[in-house]
Amino acid sequence: MKYSFLFLILFAYNFFFAQQIKKVDFTTADVNVTFDIPQKEVIGTVTYAFEVLDKKTDTIFIDAQNIKFSDVTINGKKAGWTNSAHALKLYKGFKKGKNKLQFKYTAKPKQTLYFVKDGSGNQIWTQGQGKYTSHWLPSFDDINEKVIFNMTVGDAGTGYTVLSNGVINREFTQENQHFTSFMMEKPMSSYLVMLAVGKFRRWEMATASGTPLEFYLRDQDSAMFAETYRYSWDIFDFFEKEIGVNYPWKLYRQVPVLDFLYAGMENTTSTIFSQDFVVDSIGFNDRTYTNVNAHELAHQWFGDLVTAQSSKHHWLQEGFATYYALLAEEKLFGEDHFNYEMYQMAERLQQAAKSDTIPVMNEKASMLSFYQKGAWALHVLREGVGHDAFKKAVKTYLEKYAYKNVNTDEFIAEVNKVSSYDTASWKKRWLETGGFEVTEAIELLKKNESMGLYLELGELQKNTFSQKKETFMKLMESNAFYALKEEAVFQTAEVPFEEKADFIRLAMKSKDLRIRQAVARTVTAFPESFIEEYKTFLYDESYITPEIAINILCRKYPERQAEFLEIGKDWVGFNDKNLRILWLTLAYTAKEYRTADKDAFYAELQNYASAGYESSIRTNALANLLYIGKPDAAVFENLVNATLHHKWQFVKFGKDNIRRLLKREGYRGQFESLLPKLPEADRKSLEKLLAEK
Repeated sequence: MKYSFLFLILFAYNFFFAQQIKKVDFTTADVNVTFDIPQKEVIGTVTYAFEVLDKKTDTIFIDAQNIKFSDVTINGKKAGWTNSAHALKLYKGFKKGKNKLQFKYTAKPKQTLYFVKDGSGNQIWTQGQGKYTSHWLPSFDDINEKVIFNMTVGDAGTGYTVLSNGVINREFTQENQHFTSFMMEKPMSSYLVMLAVGKFRRWEMATASGTPLEFYLRDQDSAMFAETYRYSWDIFDFFEKEIGVNYPWKLYRQVPVLDFLYAGMENTTSTIFSQDFVVDSIGFNDRTYTNVNAHELAHQWFGDLVTAQSSKHHWLQEGFATYYALLAEEKLFGEDHFNYEMYQMAERLQQAAKSDTIPVMNEKASMLSFYQKGAWALHVLREGVGHDAFKKAVKTYLEKYAYKNVNTDEFIAEVNKVSSYDTASWKKRWLETGGFEVTEAIELLKKNESMGLYLELGELQKNTFSQKKETFMKLMESNAFYALKEEAVFQTAEVPFEEKADFIRLAMKSKDLRIRQAVARTVTAFPESFIEEYKTFLYDESYITPEIAINILCRKYPERQAEFLEIGKDWVGFNDKNLRILWLTLAYTAKEYRTADKDAFYAELQNYASAGYESSIRTNALANLLYIGKPDAAVFENLVNATLHHKWQFVKFGKDNIRRLLKREGYRGQFESLLPKLPEADRKSLEKLLAEK
């Protein structure tokens, strides 16, 4: 009965919120926030303008997760109010028509707004989608309630930059604290409200249409500006032309933050993205921000300007953003690239369809379906109705529902106005049916010559290498799209080296790093006479190829480890220090290499595993320390600490490894011995894991 009663309370709560927007319209929010960083607390004041549409309205709700309120007034007078763990409830003081609500609040958010260490400083940033802004700002979890948010934010000290939605209206100092005010002109859903506070440097430029662009990086990352933000101007210009609707906001800014939860987030006017995409000229060859950059910018139209009414229609945001990001890449990198990316998505969807039977238009659909099957649905539709008609339909759809909420049928209605294409059948096949339409997808892919050849190449897998060697040699000497050459290399993975040596040497002459990387991955057994040629991979302009190569070389020829390790002694790698951490591990475990420095190598690994670093660095370090296998209390303490992190991936890594170790003889006692000296939160987390059966 207890659980049934709780369910009824939550059902009624959500029902009232869903009904509220028909009776009450919140129009603007003027927000002022400051931070108590040591306490991880948000202190704020809010003024909401709202209109009561139905005089029978007796209660108004504002979502607020575990927030404390004071000085709540409506129209200048003390309001009748109460609050629960989930909401501020107003029951007295408002009238039919226009009203003004004011209150003060404090919040200690456990999610959505995060306080992150950045060396000796701090970063503060938000992630509203899927986490609810109401954890740090009393607002509206219902995406159909759109409000004009104007934010005034206090900084975190000297040298800090404050970012929020909209243009900077003014800056001022009050009680020795610097404040920055941001102004919006159009409404948005609450999940799109953002804050980012950190020590950032700014770059500026303007688009072809005159929209100001702002780019931010930490000062120590300034040299990576060009590679990180490459193509940003081109993508923006392409979208305005392809979509046919000018960018709908006053400016666009982008900022990377440490330990962000996802690749990026399309907050209105202000995208936050992961520090992992901040790369130098070498890292750019392996990992770029380009697709995420385009995806989040596309959301400024598809998601921010027009917002899905419910999760059932979430594909209208993610499918569109995924597809338009690939259209931008097609403009940048060509049709072969576009179709190969579509092919790779099709492969993932075909594989997922073996177990995932939930259609795109379903609240429980997977992210793969919302994003990639949604993109494929749009590709089929665009090819079916024609590019010009599709563009016209998208333009009228965006203009008609600008700053509003939409559903799938409303989009389809605009398509039907410009085409006789059978959208009912398309909707049934691609949006309302589980699985993946493989045949239809392949027919579209075959229209691209390179993809047609790629699919034919796949048919050669059953042939012996001698049967296809001549074809592969000619292919490698041609100007064919890289993916065809890469596939040829992959098909030789199990072929003995002596049999494929001529082909491998030819592939290694390629100036395309992706082809050479494919060779490094697949050639894992080779004679000593080939070492000098294979060693050239250690010098590739890549952070992945040398990682692969030094692993293989040290494993296959341990007697020459010192030679290989000397080449990599100054490597660092990506943001996660992949090359440095691997090198330290190999250097520590190599028996005859720099024996006097072993303790220093291990200590550096331990340091990277500690709480002063991003979770990606800590994950790499801990994984390598566990591989080394010393019974090290510091390693176990850092594993426990990982279980308290805000990133679920790192939490899972910590818990999974502790559970694995507890199953092994002798480790339970080592973890139990940690309990007396662990901080309280760490101790409680470990006790829960120890108590598991």
